[in-house]
Amino acid sequence: MTPYKKKVFMSEFNSCKYYKILEALAKRPIDLTKDGVLSLQRIKDFQSKNGPFSLLYATQRVDQKVLDALFALAKERKTVDNMHLMQDGEVLNFISGIECENRSALHTAMRDFFDVPRKATVAKEATKLAYEELLKLKKFIKKTEDFTDIIHIGIGGSALGPKAIYTALEFLAKKKVYFVSNVDPDNIEYVLKKINLKKTLVISVSKSGTTPETLNNELLIRKAFERAKIDANRHVVAVTGKNSPMDNPKKYLESFYIWDYVGGRYSATSMVGAVSLCLSLGEDNFMQILKGAHEMDKIALEEGKNNLPLMAALLGIWNRNFLSLPTLAVVPYSQALNFLVEHLQQCDMESNGKMLEKTGKLVDFATGPIIFGGTGTDCQHSFFQYLHQGSQIVPVEFIGFTNSQYENSDKLSQQKLLSNLFAQACALALGKNDKNPNKMFFGNRPSSILLADRLTPFNMGALLAYFEHKVVFQGFLWDINSFDQEGVQLGKILADKFFSAFNGKNDFLLAEGFIKTLR
Repeated sequence: MTPYKKKVFMSEFNSCKYYKILEALAKRPIDLTKDGVLSLQRIKDFQSKNGPFSLLYATQRVDQKVLDALFALAKERKTVDNMHLMQDGEVLNFISGIECENRSALHTAMRDFFDVPRKATVAKEATKLAYEELLKLKKFIKKTEDFTDIIHIGIGGSALGPKAIYTALEFLAKKKVYFVSNVDPDNIEYVLKKINLKKTLVISVSKSGTTPETLNNELLIRKAFERAKIDANRHVVAVTGKNSPMDNPKKYLESFYIWDYVGGRYSATSMVGAVSLCLSLGEDNFMQILKGAHEMDKIALEEGKNNLPLMAALLGIWNRNFLSLPTLAVVPYSQALNFLVEHLQQCDMESNGKMLEKTGKLVDFATGPIIFGGTGTDCQHSFFQYLHQGSQIVPVEFIGFTNSQYENSDKLSQQKLLSNLFAQACALALGKNDKNPNKMFFGNRPSSILLADRLTPFNMGALLAYFEHKVVFQGFLWDINSFDQEGVQLGKILADKFFSAFNGKNDFLLAEGFIKTLR
């Protein structure tokens, strides 16, 4: 399929008409600290609602002129049109004239099961293959009733998304999942001490079937089975590309397939996450995750302010490109989301940490922000000092739920949790005058709040897709390739050279190793 066959190359991002308009508006952004600006009417007007979520952005430094210009920029950049093309399976993963992956990005097809699937042939075929794998998984689940524990081996996108989802919904889990990603041997040894090998199923995830960390950890587990005189081939499942080195029925109890058009950091709703999550949370809960993600996929195709991921993307563009704020803190006020930020770091920074436009030119504007965060209220006692009084302004994306996951949990504690969330957003925006400069808060520190009723499987799926689409929309606006990750390769190559210098010993001379490597 020809790249962008339905689209003409656009002008550079910072030469767009509405870029110039926004640049002028950014010289005098709204002052949130002025009396009466952060009013009840503004809070009512500056919110978007769709699906299970409300996005509250009254505490962002935007007014209606800025919002109108941002949405005009989105139209100028054909942002929603590109989302339609992506979900149809058009090839958007390319850089013109430069060798790269050059393929579709069809993670949305992995959950397009709940109404009429997209008509485009490529997307329809991808959905068909994904559904066949789900049916295969449902049959396989009947063979796993005797297993009590699951070890999920993978790294990067093969672990971060599934781990974030599992941890978020662990209160529903029927089986315990342990995630092993780091090549650090202490990681696997820690897990092996906690499980009964006879009752453990291992899910080994690598699209290529050659990921060094995954193969190393799988080998260590196989050796543990061997020491226990247990046939590892009856305990290890492969999640991999068809015909990869791991697609081997002699070595694996079962193989489930993933495809090139599903990037690792967008793969949690494919078989990458499906096997562990179905086995641990149950089929019905996993289908609700997919249903929630699919609901957000449809929302991402809408025009206007109720396209929640587009609104979030535009607010991020305003902060990054026009207010020149290079970082973003993501702060969920839910302990269950304590691994979400790790997933979002990869989803955002691996996608949009790029310096080339799709035209092949070096960008001369800022692209993806630096993402960090933690769970409230814990992080109020760690990095929030910097957010309120640090020399660098850091935008914040808060996530909250009006009700807790457990029906019998203390309602007053939940109210205290939400009170802290809203208080932080207001404090960052409004600031505080004080004669003592040490107690001065300048305010005008932007934030937004994503709010839902409860952290359920459906809402978790929608939350996952919300951030996926927000990141992709920003890539469309910048016209960069959000779907490859060449930046992770160089370190891997050099690591292999260092490893060869060890010669199996630990008395390796660091200086000598550097010299060998750099030669």
